[in-house]
Amino acid sequence: MEWKQALYRYVDAHNKMMAEYNADAASESVRDSSYLDKQQVRLERMKDQIKQRGGRSLRHETRVKLRHVKQGYGVIAAELEFRRRWIYTIAKKEYTQETREREIVTLREFKGSWILTSVQPIQHEGERSRQEFHVQHHSLSKDYMDATVYPSEPLLNKQINTIGTPFARTVRYDRKEAARYADLWWDQPNPAYLTFEVDCTNYVSQCLFAGGAPMNYTGKRESGWWYSGMEGSRELWSYSWAVAHALQSYLPRGRRYLGGTEVNSAGELLPGDVICYDWDGNGRFQHNTIVTAKDKNGMPLVNAHTVSSYHRYWDYRDSYAWTKQTRYVFIHIHNNFNE
Repeated sequence: MEWKQALYRYVDAHNKMMAEYNADAASESVRDSSYLDKQQVRLERMKDQIKQRGGRSLRHETRVKLRHVKQGYGVIAAELEFRRRWIYTIAKKEYTQETREREIVTLREFKGSWILTSVQPIQHEGERSRQEFHVQHHSLSKDYMDATVYPSEPLLNKQINTIGTPFARTVRYDRKEAARYADLWWDQPNPAYLTFEVDCTNYVSQCLFAGGAPMNYTGKRESGWWYSGMEGSRELWSYSWAVAHALQSYLPRGRRYLGGTEVNSAGELLPGDVICYDWDGNGRFQHNTIVTAKDKNGMPLVNAHTVSSYHRYWDYRDSYAWTKQTRYVFIHIHNNFNE
């Protein structure tokens, strides 16, 4: 099919564009000046980022999956999933960064040829979720800071159940296990948990739990940090488990169970720590990541969902959501928890 050939040309040009940090490399394949202009700004940020890190780009690799196609008379809308791998070096050490991103592209037939006229990135880090909408219409309880602890109820999935004890005990946070879990599930959902339309905080919570962070089960959405899955048609989880702003509010205030300390710089973080992102600088946090490694400069590499990211540089200047107003909060998770 000729329209598929137009798609293949776009994919090849896109890979060249990323390798050269130049949107002009895709200008013959894409007749969408708005998209190309935005890409050029993003590419310049990416070029500046690797330069400031003292790194050198080696190669870009792109695999594409055609997810859905909707065809009309002389027009086709196609949803593409890009799996991008970027290999680079810093101080002679090689690193690999991966992301999975999705786009909707529109192709139109013109004088017997198919032309790509529109590119729309979808499912990026700036998206608002259904669960975020709900939490904005509920006040976060004082219980976020000092929750009354209810007896732990059995979790829906026994594989992720922890049995509470009637006395307080100290649990050590296993940072390596949290990072190992993050690397295992960065590009796919763990079927033991629900998957959310905007899944970044649900994923980070799973990583923290895998590292040994004990749930604070209050049975109330607006307090504690807990997850129980489904009960009939009801979803059972706290806002802090699945909503970016709620987790950012909860972590520095945790006195028992899961908690952390806000630090001044990204370089102070260790694997298993958390970074929170406020894209607009308005005090509302929309994204969370977990630190999984550090580069030769001592700076964090992070994993995330929505979009799925593996060992991505922490500042996210390569994101469509990033703005000059972006604000970060760096949270060092406590090494020990009391439950």
